Amino acid sequence: MNIFFVCTGNTCRSPMAEAILSAKGSPGIEVRSAGIFAASAPLSRNARAVLDEQKIPFSHTAKPVNPDDVEWADLILAMTAAHRNALMQSYPEASSKIFTLKEFVDGSREDVSDPYGGSLSTYQQTFNELDQLIDKLVHKLKEE
Repeated sequence: MNIFFVCTGNTCRSPMAEAILSAKGSPGIEVRSAGIFAASAPLSRNARAVLDEQKIPFSHTAKPVNPDDVEWADLILAMTAAHRNALMQSYPEASSKIFTLKEFVDGSREDVSDPYGGSLSTYQQTFNELDQLIDKLVHKLKEE
């Protein structure tokens, strides 16, 4: 199963989701991330601090969504409805595998909170939110 997380700049939410899922070591799951409006940039300082605090090693440089990643993915999980909609507009052929993370794991219409520009505490809250959602994701994938 190839899972592709997408957010805006690929410096906060989607790379944290990628790191969390990778750290859980689920057999048979490959994971990548990218951003709708990403440019080559490092992981945000606070995202790095939170991952370091959680002892999750992760090397990352932001990258934009590209057709090869969309084709590679079995499941594309966006952080917001706006990201999902942008992906569906750009890649209509992949629409059956594009969801928001919350929509896929529990049917929620809510977005994953955006910590961009926030305090370390804000990033910790987003990390905790993602960690819980990814636990649900792993559980759901095991059931299928």
